[in-house]
Amino acid sequence: MISEIVAMRTGQNPTELFECMLSREKVGSTGIGNGIAIPHARMHSTDQAIAVLLQCESPIEFDSIDNRPVDLLFALLVPDAQCKEHLKTLSNMAERLNNKQVLKQLRKAKSDQELYDIMVNH
Repeated sequence: MISEIVAMRTGQNPTELFECMLSREKVGSTGIGNGIAIPHARMHSTDQAIAVLLQCESPIEFDSIDNRPVDLLFALLVPDAQCKEHLKTLSNMAERLNNKQVLKQLRKAKSDQELYDIMVNH
């Protein structure tokens, strides 16, 4: 689903995007615990980073470090040339998603706009 959303916005091949994320996941799970995963990968032939936040209706198995299923996925796909920015963004998002109040609000959100506002305005 993430690769399809990103492909619609960037014109990239969704299968290639999925393979990039899957390759990164094989290195080690991006399930950081507490029902959260931060899948990420580098994209080719683009100069714009894309972030996608998904709220799952039902938690999914994700091989997280705490073995709990995931209901919030924050995916980040960045251009090859933005490696340093990529790491800083991942760190910032992990910190934000570690905030219990933010998590509670994200899990109660009823729309894409609410999810966006929570992540951007906190």
